[in-house]
Amino acid sequence: MEAGPAGPAPGAEPAVEAGPAGSEPSPSQVRSGHWREDKIGLLMTMTSEESAVDPCPTIPETFVNPLRILKLARELKKGCTPGADAVADPAETEGENPLEGPEYTPPAVRVRSMVATRHENESLGEILAAAAFARGFYGARRKAFLGDGAENNWTVRKRWFSDFVAILDFIHALSYVFAVAMAGRGFATGWEVYVRWIRWVWQGRVAAVIQELEQRQKELGLPGAEDSESSPRRVVAEGLRYLKNHQDQMRYDEYRRQGLPITSSHVESTVKQFNRRVKGTEKFWSEDGAEAILQLRADYLSETEPMETFWQEREARATGRRCYRRAV
Repeated sequence: MEAGPAGPAPGAEPAVEAGPAGSEPSPSQVRSGHWREDKIGLLMTMTSEESAVDPCPTIPETFVNPLRILKLARELKKGCTPGADAVADPAETEGENPLEGPEYTPPAVRVRSMVATRHENESLGEILAAAAFARGFYGARRKAFLGDGAENNWTVRKRWFSDFVAILDFIHALSYVFAVAMAGRGFATGWEVYVRWIRWVWQGRVAAVIQELEQRQKELGLPGAEDSESSPRRVVAEGLRYLKNHQDQMRYDEYRRQGLPITSSHVESTVKQFNRRVKGTEKFWSEDGAEAILQLRADYLSETEPMETFWQEREARATGRRCYRRAV
């Protein structure tokens, strides 16, 4: 049962997830045409239970399994180059959810709806907020806003969802922790550091990771102009800045206690569903056409069935008169 104007049903919670947002185009770029990312938002009502304590204080085995983490970190974070002693990548598994397992049960999704646009970031915030208001999200007792580290996502959250709990996607945080743990180390040594740090992050002890990472930065030194993006000094500096900027959005133990989601995996799969329809080597859109197809795709994928509602309301408003001008 979906959340209504008075708020969600007992045991349900709304979550808003923001998808990739590309850099804003200049007017000349819009006129000439170019490839840029769509902006996609996902709204979900979810069911979960609150707990007096963290229901899963021990990190699931999947996050300390080198056969899975190496591949996962490579997919999400550039620059995670393992040494020669690294384990081999695991086989590709379609639709695999890294959080599924016996140790941790994430909130169950009840109803999903989507919005999408190619317009500026302000437009995404407006239509996402309007959709959240229509579904009664703002009146809910528990509500969360998830996103990765992209600044545009948190600008939307600050303006339109400031009273939603801000949560940094755990998988993106993991990719940075893996990168900084491996920076300048062999795989065996780096993996030992990663396991220690990611356990702390899972427990909400990000400050402890930052403290050790600051010491690591002193050992390596600050990056200079001659350092490439993959140099250990630059990787550590970037990861340290990322963790400091998002420390307040990484209280994962508290989020699990409140029954809130901690990954944006649902919006990642939603983005793929959009891309299958609107992107491809033989698909070309005008600005108006791209915006229209994105909105139609969002309505088609939404479980709230806005397209069906539109046609029913259109039929109900019909007068039966043909409002065409008679030719003279």
